[in-house]
Amino acid sequence: MGIISPGKIILALDVGSFKEAEKFVALLRDYIGIFKVGKKLFTCCGPKIIEMIHHHKGEVLLDLKYHDIPHTVAGAVEEACKLKVFMLTLHAMGGKKMMKEAVDASVKMAQRLSTTAPLILAVTILTSLQQEDLKDVGIVSSVEEAVLRLAKLSQHAGVQGVVASAKEAALIRATCGHDFVIVTPGMRPRGAVHDDQRRAATPREALLAGSHYIVIGRPLLEAQDPLQAAKEVVQELEGEKRLLNMQ
Repeated sequence: MGIISPGKIILALDVGSFKEAEKFVALLRDYIGIFKVGKKLFTCCGPKIIEMIHHHKGEVLLDLKYHDIPHTVAGAVEEACKLKVFMLTLHAMGGKKMMKEAVDASVKMAQRLSTTAPLILAVTILTSLQQEDLKDVGIVSSVEEAVLRLAKLSQHAGVQGVVASAKEAALIRATCGHDFVIVTPGMRPRGAVHDDQRRAATPREALLAGSHYIVIGRPLLEAQDPLQAAKEVVQELEGEKRLLNMQ
């Protein structure tokens, strides 16, 4: 079972300005160890947003979900290595060759820089998608089957982990082993609105499924008191861990 602590919580910095992002990083750094930089924020601010997070002693999940020809993705991963991000994402649907070249590029660049290669995560099926959405794009298997197939493909390509819903995390854990990292997005603490995360889950569900890291965004960003909300999430997670350890 994955162990979740404050350092295992990832805040999705889905905001539209450098100033707003730095406000949340500075405010929540004691409770959030990793900050997710996605397409909106990176397009707005560029690499300086990563420098800012590092300045505040935080780690970065660069969530740009690379999906292109292998050579292009490998080049992008090399640049991400230079930014010293902790994690980055690519789409498993890009195929085994694309993922393998990305992993190889990260290792070679890290050796050149005498640093640690980022943890590469493959996105399986987006948590906003359900069965009817897969049928629309020609995928006839169930969500669970598609996620598991892509997770196994990612592992065979040398990718260290996946981004997957807690709904499928247990299947991935049983098939790919404990060391295969699972990052679970769409987390909604008890009582939170699920909005467009159609396969969202609670921290307890993520713990039971074996997720290593959980991603929380709007429940903290939109809270009246983000700091208090972050404290409550940490307390909820610690409480769930104690409860599960007693079972």
